[in-house]
Amino acid sequence: MSASPEDMEPRRARSAQVNPTRNDPQTRAGRQAPAPPSGDGAPSPDASARTTRPARSRAPQVPGARAPRRVRHTIKKVDLWSALKISLCFYVCEMAVLVTALAFLWLVADAFGVIGSVEKFVGDLLSSKDFKFLSAAMLRGTILVGLVLVAIQVVATVLACAFYNLFAELFGGIEVTVIQEDAPAGKR
Repeated sequence: MSASPEDMEPRRARSAQVNPTRNDPQTRAGRQAPAPPSGDGAPSPDASARTTRPARSRAPQVPGARAPRRVRHTIKKVDLWSALKISLCFYVCEMAVLVTALAFLWLVADAFGVIGSVEKFVGDLLSSKDFKFLSAAMLRGTILVGLVLVAIQVVATVLACAFYNLFAELFGGIEVTVIQEDAPAGKR
């Protein structure tokens, strides 16, 4: 008959695993009995402080299952260099998606003859019979306008972060409540 490792473990170590605060010196000091009254019949100041403290109610603990706890964090400062890098990446990706979508729409409109109809309409307005859109020049212009917009958006984002830092120093920042849940033992 073989014994499990839990059976071989001493009783004191097992109780420490079930309640780790049991052997903690700070917790043990808080659980000591109040001091007896001094010789003149008046209780000592420490004794009255301990007796006025309400008793803690303990919820039954289920091993392995903990209730999620709420933690409040305050965002006091945003690093401007990080904001610049993230906003630059975000806005460049946004520009790439928009330019790709516009190029795709241009090709679809050209395939359906919409571009030719618009060229004919603009040519009639300008009294020009050979008016044509230059696709490569329009693509270059779109990319150039997109890069200018990216630069403006990045500067605006960094300025917004700088203003947030200034206002957070004055008024305290944004408070965020986070719920922390322990991951199940099998998913670590």
